[in-house]
Amino acid sequence: MSNQKAKQITELGLGPQDAPWLIKFVDTYQQLSIGNLGLLANVYHQDIVFIDPMHQLTGFDSLKCYFEKLYQQLSYCEFKIEQVIVQDNEAAIYWQMCYQHRRLNSGKVVSVQGSSHVRGSGDKVIYHRDYIDLGAMLYEQLPLLGGIIRWLKVRATS
Repeated sequence: MSNQKAKQITELGLGPQDAPWLIKFVDTYQQLSIGNLGLLANVYHQDIVFIDPMHQLTGFDSLKCYFEKLYQQLSYCEFKIEQVIVQDNEAAIYWQMCYQHRRLNSGKVVSVQGSSHVRGSGDKVIYHRDYIDLGAMLYEQLPLLGGIIRWLKVRATS
């Protein structure tokens, strides 16, 4: 791990006392990109249960296939881990995802906040559930539907 990565992990309050699976997870996600999805094999258990607002997957092969299809659609994707709260073999991770898809937001970068609940087993993550505003991530970025959703949000708050 580089000194820069070690500093980032230290700034998040993680240290040698924390589970190696968690440090590896945070480090991997902060460097994950379209070109290095192979890093996921170092993080996830073969029996991983992965849940996000659109999918529930079981097993590393399913997860790997999901990520490959997802990242094929993106020209850019980056995670910034902002906070980690650890208790025993579980953690809540708060992050910002910036991504770029040619058909969303007129091809401009989209930033969304999210969080993950992860659980470790041995040296790998066996459970990963993402919480994210699917409207902000996807629906609001669509050419026609996005305008309607933004209009509805304004109407609902006025």
